[in-house]
Amino acid sequence: MRLKFIFNLLLVGALLWSCTDAKKTIKKDTITQEEEVAFNYNVEQFADIKVLRYQIPGWDKLTLKEQKLVYYLTQAGLSGRDIMWDQNYRHNLTIRKALENIYSNYQGDKTSEEWKAFETYLKRVWFSNGIHHHYSNDKIKPDFTANYLSSLLTQTNTVLEGEAFDVIFNEKDSKKVDQSKGIDNVGNSAVNFYGPDVTNEDVISFYKAKQSPNPEKPLSFGLNSQLVKEDGVLKERVYKSGGFYGSAIDKIIGWLELAQGVAENEEQGDALGLLIDYYKTGDLQTWDDYNVAWTGATKGNIDYINSFIEVYNDPLGYRGSYESIVQINDFDMSKKMKVLSDNAQWFEDNSTLMDAHKKKNVVGVTYKVVNVAGEAGDASPSTPIGVNLPNANWIRAAVGSKSVSLGNIVQAYNNSGASGRLKEFVHDSEELELEEAYGQLADKLHTALHEVIGHASGQLNPGVGETKETLKNYASTLEEGRADLVALYYLYDTKLQELGLVDNWESVGKAAYDGYIRNGLMTQLIRLNLGDDVEEAHMRNRQWISAWVFDKGQTDNVIEKVTRNGKTYFNINDYSKLRELFGELLRETQRIKSEGDYEAVQELVENYGVKVDQDIHAEVLERNKQFNSPPYSGFVNPVLVAEKNDEGEITAIKINQPETFSNQMLDYSKNYNFLPEVN
Repeated sequence: MRLKFIFNLLLVGALLWSCTDAKKTIKKDTITQEEEVAFNYNVEQFADIKVLRYQIPGWDKLTLKEQKLVYYLTQAGLSGRDIMWDQNYRHNLTIRKALENIYSNYQGDKTSEEWKAFETYLKRVWFSNGIHHHYSNDKIKPDFTANYLSSLLTQTNTVLEGEAFDVIFNEKDSKKVDQSKGIDNVGNSAVNFYGPDVTNEDVISFYKAKQSPNPEKPLSFGLNSQLVKEDGVLKERVYKSGGFYGSAIDKIIGWLELAQGVAENEEQGDALGLLIDYYKTGDLQTWDDYNVAWTGATKGNIDYINSFIEVYNDPLGYRGSYESIVQINDFDMSKKMKVLSDNAQWFEDNSTLMDAHKKKNVVGVTYKVVNVAGEAGDASPSTPIGVNLPNANWIRAAVGSKSVSLGNIVQAYNNSGASGRLKEFVHDSEELELEEAYGQLADKLHTALHEVIGHASGQLNPGVGETKETLKNYASTLEEGRADLVALYYLYDTKLQELGLVDNWESVGKAAYDGYIRNGLMTQLIRLNLGDDVEEAHMRNRQWISAWVFDKGQTDNVIEKVTRNGKTYFNINDYSKLRELFGELLRETQRIKSEGDYEAVQELVENYGVKVDQDIHAEVLERNKQFNSPPYSGFVNPVLVAEKNDEGEITAIKINQPETFSNQMLDYSKNYNFLPEVN
């Protein structure tokens, strides 16, 4: 599970300071960070997107063997890149290859508005790994005509025809993932996890008939396959060597085998061996065995995420999207934050959960701050800033989990430029001062508490099925909101100061609460078109949490809606009572999960998390027009270049930073093109 986009979604908090001197030390409460500002983090911006670079701190301190491990793991990740494109939509690879051929070979007028519109469209498609927006799930609309695209195809001898051409301009497959209430979510979602004639009822009945060998350790049915109908009979196409996506998976296996040969220790090597076996067989028991081994492999400088993991892109939460993140441990920051995992049981014992829903023995929670060395698939170009895995509830309970914060990604966000949005949307000078002084630390602690304590907390009632089965299309937003609520409850707690994480717990907590409510009720709306409902799981959870506490606190005026000079603000009058409301909602969300209460989660999300106040939305969009910074950011990856001697042995691995977003995307398509256009 991941904390994706939070750092960029709290637009007016975490991203608002920048350095102007050649070298500057910045102190925010107890965290001090030195940053070389000569590095240019910004690549370019287009449409609603800003593309950034990130550095890999500590690379030169790794041994050559460790650098080889990072290199092999990065190559393995990139080898599966096209899988994500095909998973997102069945025509994505066909469309991408045609558009790239035009872009690379067109010799006509490149100063025209239509060509510029074509360029922007292609960049948006690259950024989203397909023709649907990476966040809203809406199909990206081109600002050029079908006739213009036809002329480009002709002039470059490129073929794009039939449905793959038409779908760029028509209303078919308009939403990648449709979570709307009362519809056939599978049938109305364009994501390529299911055949075109598969329905919600088909999926639910198909997996209801499957039984795990050990009901106490349920297998992750559906995680590693596409479900289709052949002659009216439902059938899984399993992702594996010799199976679905086999040509790309074979490349992944080859690089993972090289990585296993330079593993840092036996535990890491054994885990890699199980991952290789899983890719070869597609066996879900092997997947669980791998996750147990991977969770226990905590030694060494290098770690990674690789495979079909997060289920946000499946409207029913079964199938995993391909992703890869290669990580280098930041030992200094990990040591500072280890105190959270060491005290996980205290947080569980002192939460507002019902006693029956608390874990009596929170085990194996590890937390590290890491520096990313490479990302691919669903983690790139748009990246999470925090990840907690594995996702299986029984493994979390019996073995534990790994939580990481992507430190250099957060660092890049922080140093990519300032924004004036904070001053526009804060209620008063006190709120502004709190955010400027404590906002960054509050965000770091929110990420840590969300991932380490939040996702690891709570337990299901005996006999209750997996959350994806009981809560269905609301499972993801409920889980992310539950983890957010754990973080929010403890962000305003003296315990953080007792643990040495902050110097002023009250100010940090106030900054965290201000930023969350401001974002949940207002500033995240800049990501929606006027009139749209909230669709994305994380965005929904931020709204239903904020709207619920605002509603329930009206009697005591806990959060006040203020109108001044025609502008709306939300001012927190009572932080302690707001914390009580967060605790009350946390208790209820855990009850919903523990009992599998579908009716309750549907009421919560639909009443508070989906519909948008249209007057406030229109106002927010109007107030935001003055700012040039796009609402979404993502990254190009540093390029690891292996230098070899005459015998072909790697003697050094150097880091090159890509100059342009377009060049990296074209290089990836050229060098990691392992799938046919139609799979």
